Amino acid sequence: MTIQPGRLFRIACIVLVSILFFLPVWWVTVSALRPQEEIFKYLSPLSLWTLWPRDASLIYMIELWQGPFATAILNSIYITVVTLVVGLIISAMAGFALAVMNFRFRETIFFVIVVSFLIPFDAIALPLFGILSKANLQNTYTGLILPGIGNGLAVFLFRQFFMGIPKEIREAAQIDGMGWFGIFWRIYLPLSRPAIISAGLILFVFQWQAYLWPLIIAPAPEYKVAAIAIAQFADLYGVNYSLIFSAAFFISLIPMLVLVVFQRYFTASVASTSGKG
Repeated sequence: MTIQPGRLFRIACIVLVSILFFLPVWWVTVSALRPQEEIFKYLSPLSLWTLWPRDASLIYMIELWQGPFATAILNSIYITVVTLVVGLIISAMAGFALAVMNFRFRETIFFVIVVSFLIPFDAIALPLFGILSKANLQNTYTGLILPGIGNGLAVFLFRQFFMGIPKEIREAAQIDGMGWFGIFWRIYLPLSRPAIISAGLILFVFQWQAYLWPLIIAPAPEYKVAAIAIAQFADLYGVNYSLIFSAAFFISLIPMLVLVVFQRYFTASVASTSGKG
């Protein structure tokens, strides 16, 4: 079987791009296993030891989990899981209402939701901080979670996916006497696995990588998340690169595993929502 030159070229480009994206991740992993004095030692000139640890050790990873970083990453996991569960419920119900229910100002509300996810979160972080501070939600898990559960892009994905479900199914259920919640819970939701996974990935990434919001709303040590904890390895007295790279390894490992497992569902969902208006 002969491979056409054009196909061979595309395969070579895919492999090259994959390697270029993988190299930084591999370098972080290797650096997490190195003594601090060797992390930048082999960058110039480049050699075999640039991408392979000469004296690999798990001591810094063990030290990392014996400090406050363990609490921080557990906080991140807890906050992300709650955001996923509550955010998916709210987004799915909102998307269902916008897709199949007729009510006044439906299109206006949908337009506002679309505009909302086009605005950078950093632009509204300070006004939102003022609102939640007045509600005594500073240094609370609730304050950390609330901004993540109302995600306009997740609502948009659900709405577009639900619009692709034939309306005859809904009409048949209504003739049988099923209410709106029954239609949503027993018909639409079971069919929406691609949308659930795609919206879940969006909520997960938003909350997992959040830095500015946890920094301003929850400065207390017991509420610190992993992104804040890793920044504290650099202070006025120096930078502990070994712990930084070890923490970066664990912070990036979890989303990488999640994205590798569910990325094909995300691609399928995005493809299925294109062209629906």
